[in-house]
Amino acid sequence: MPAMLRRLLALISAVLVATAASAQDKPAETKYKTVKDIPYRTGDGLTDAMRERCRLDVYHPEDAKNVPTVVWFHGGGLTSGSKSIPTALTNKGLIVVAANYRLAPKAKSPEYVEDAAAAVAWAFENAEKYGGSRKLIFVSGHSAGGYLTSMVGLDKRWLKAHKIDADEIAGLVPLSGQAITHFTVRAERGIEKTRPVIDDMAPLYHVRKDAPPLLIISGDRDKEMVGRYEEAAYFRRMMKEVGHKDVELLELQGYDHGGMAEPAFPLLVKFVKARAATAAAKQPERVRSRQRRNTFRRRPCAGTRTPSSSGVVIRRRSP
Repeated sequence: MPAMLRRLLALISAVLVATAASAQDKPAETKYKTVKDIPYRTGDGLTDAMRERCRLDVYHPEDAKNVPTVVWFHGGGLTSGSKSIPTALTNKGLIVVAANYRLAPKAKSPEYVEDAAAAVAWAFENAEKYGGSRKLIFVSGHSAGGYLTSMVGLDKRWLKAHKIDADEIAGLVPLSGQAITHFTVRAERGIEKTRPVIDDMAPLYHVRKDAPPLLIISGDRDKEMVGRYEEAAYFRRMMKEVGHKDVELLELQGYDHGGMAEPAFPLLVKFVKARAATAAAKQPERVRSRQRRNTFRRRPCAGTRTPSSSGVVIRRRSP
């Protein structure tokens, strides 16, 4: 065999061996599965609306263990919308539980919140079956879903009906949710949208120092729905006033109510993963506080504008 041919064969052999070794060293890609239309209300006495709307989808990594779970509620003003797994939350090492709930006008307050609490309770009871942990249940949603997120996490009576303490929630991340009584709930009472109400159906009514960690995200104050950013700012302020140590407000510059969700998702994921890592390490509060401060670059004044890694300008209210 000619020397040149032998050298060529040797080179090809070396390349094949190196390629095989590289393939063996590369970690296996995580596979995900979606299970759809699981009823989270069962038993006797269900109405047709409950049987139709009280269902959820579960998106989960295969062979996972103790990964965080995000319960996600869609928006739509409590009158429309349907469950879906946000694309921005896929392939992130998370379990995502996307839940439907009954809608007005067929449903009336507080049935929306009751359904949301039942869906969160289902997540607590079933997360481990999909590789999750009862200690890492986060709740989030956009618009009406953000309102439901805050209500379930702050007003303890709804989860108490399922023998769950709302303080077991690992974190709440409402995206552009109402902090006063929702406008659909007010409309049921004949109250116009422009008349603000804070009663027991308002997250603001239930501010408390021992609530779960809270990340409030709003669109641009000049582009949001009327009063929505101001509600969020007052929400944060009153949580601080009652002594809550772990609340933050982020305002996404240049984004309106509908458009703010996409740039908010990476912030949600970072929040969840940081909290999960902290819980796993069981680090002292001094270290946890330092990690929260370093999640984004800070300047020493409140209300600063900070560019995120994605280029979104975030106006954040410092603790």
